[in-house]
Amino acid sequence: MRQIIIAALALLPLGVSGQDNSWEQPEEEEQVAVVKAKENPDAKYLRGAVPVVDGKVEFNKHIDAPGKNASQIYAIVKQYIQKMTQEKNQLNSRIAIDDTLHSTITATFEEWLVFKSKTLWLDRTRFMYALQVKCTDGGAEVTLTHLRYLYDEERTAQRFTAEEWITDDEAVNKKNTRLQPISGKFRRKTIDRKDYLFNKFESLLK
Repeated sequence: MRQIIIAALALLPLGVSGQDNSWEQPEEEEQVAVVKAKENPDAKYLRGAVPVVDGKVEFNKHIDAPGKNASQIYAIVKQYIQKMTQEKNQLNSRIAIDDTLHSTITATFEEWLVFKSKTLWLDRTRFMYALQVKCTDGGAEVTLTHLRYLYDEERTAQRFTAEEWITDDEAVNKKNTRLQPISGKFRRKTIDRKDYLFNKFESLLK
């Protein structure tokens, strides 16, 4: 009988042997799940995400605008900035310098950054900054500077500058693995807002 069983097993196709690949897939999926679980949600906000130039926080990006001259780019940028100043999250925002001669526009913004919004709880800060766009043939230089915050004004108003609140030393832990609980949320939302604006200008100037 034993010889008959061994002979029968020898005739089975390789696909049902102990090397069946169908047993490997669940293990691979489990490994992928472990890797995803280890991904740090704060990774893009850690050290280096907030640049400091001459002691001041400054976000800057050059955006290519192929086929467009400085005047065309300026017209597109100005129209969008004017629209920005009228958005519902804006408080006291306006175009401060409208330099058509040098195709440069500067606007000052005061707007809400919302951290959390629930039925009986709204956590937000006033966010103030200067936005400057210098237009040239084929591109534009977009810069955010003079970043400031006014927080918790309904109870005990707290004022912060970006330099004292969202820099690497202030908002990231020493191991560079996570953001600090309070200043970190300002850093995260500021970077998100900056990314949104830079991406918006990039899409407009394509």
